[in-house]
Amino acid sequence: PSEATRKFPLSGPTPDTPLARMPIDGKAQLVSYFEDGNKPRAAWRIGTEHEKFPFLTDTLRPVPYDGERSIRALLEGLRDRFGWEGVYEGANIIALSDPKGLGNISLEPGGQFELSGAPLSTVHETCEEVHEHLTQVREVGDRLGIGFLGLGASPVWTRAETPVMPKGRYGIMAPYMDKVGRYGRDMMFRTCTVQVNLDFASEADMVKKLRVSLALQPVATALFANSPFLEGKPNGYLSFRSEVWRDTDKARSGMLPFALEDAFCLERSGD
Repeated sequence: PSEATRKFPLSGPTPDTPLARMPIDGKAQLVSYFEDGNKPRAAWRIGTEHEKFPFLTDTLRPVPYDGERSIRALLEGLRDRFGWEGVYEGANIIALSDPKGLGNISLEPGGQFELSGAPLSTVHETCEEVHEHLTQVREVGDRLGIGFLGLGASPVWTRAETPVMPKGRYGIMAPYMDKVGRYGRDMMFRTCTVQVNLDFASEADMVKKLRVSLALQPVATALFANSPFLEGKPNGYLSFRSEVWRDTDKARSGMLPFALEDAFCLERSGD
């Protein structure tokens, strides 16, 4: 790995910001970080995260991290074929970084393959970006006998059958999740999503966008529900992924009532 890739030791590429380089010792640092994100409307962008489950096309089994047909081989294939830069934790390649700084590819705990897209001006550009990404992963995946499932929850494999990616932070996350909800490990290892990140002009604009997104969440869940199976059987839900988030960590999921209070602001976030 090059010196450029060694500076990102854990997950995907880490933003090179003052907050990323220093210990957090108070809420004021977090508030300041979000305040620094205020942008004029002309500078607003959309960022998309697109996750999917890799699987072996002949056996329909999950893809292990190591081996000839593996997550490692998939990452290395994308690196060598399309010019991505590898991101490493020790000797393990755990993500890919666009050398132009336009997004990255990373791994979720169970090997879910994630595109963290570039900040783009329109949803049409985002659509093109995702299609280009899928073209790349299919080209490399086809050579390895690896396909991809765009579902909200893993439809067949048990937690025990699901591989664990060699990223150190998951050794911290999993035990914590056991303490705060019933489905934390399922969220980590057996769910996928498409997420959107939006810019804002001011604190008031952030509050409005957060409230609107919370209000629309049930509608979006109903429109795009696609996780009715678990361990090879109907699970009783159209969106099991949504049910997972109802009992993952109530301190940071759900409808977030504090966000709907009149006094909600960055200082009150998460109180």
